[in-house]
Amino acid sequence: MASETVQDRGHEPVVQFSVFVPNRMGRMHGVVRRLASQHVHIMALSVLDTTDSTIFRVVVDDPDGARRILDEHGVPYTENAVLCVEMGSEEQLQDVLAAILEAELNLHYTYPFLTRPGGRSALVMSIEHREVAEDALARRQFRVLHQGDISR
Repeated sequence: MASETVQDRGHEPVVQFSVFVPNRMGRMHGVVRRLASQHVHIMALSVLDTTDSTIFRVVVDDPDGARRILDEHGVPYTENAVLCVEMGSEEQLQDVLAAILEAELNLHYTYPFLTRPGGRSALVMSIEHREVAEDALARRQFRVLHQGDISR
């Protein structure tokens, strides 16, 4: 039974945290430092800057740890499932996008991983109908990553 639980976690979708901080010097650094101090590694990062606030989206190797740290420090955030796809090279981006187009899905935004175990490239995608996108990519032989694939 314990092995079933571990296996099920390996197939959970990747969690993205959208973290909201005031657009002031050092605020993002403070959040990143707190995560790192508790061995929560940022695997992918995207930053959206506005006049008053910054939203940074992160994919981490330990969502439970990130959630705990953000809650403990009163840092506002939301979380949602995203689709992550592994690519052998940057040339495969065209094929990834073709699969999404053929499935007639809207891609809201995308950003790359900073690092991946094994050194392979990967892309985070916020997309409508994540499960349909996952099937479309699998039909083209792309590996869709799950949370268990990026945990250290």
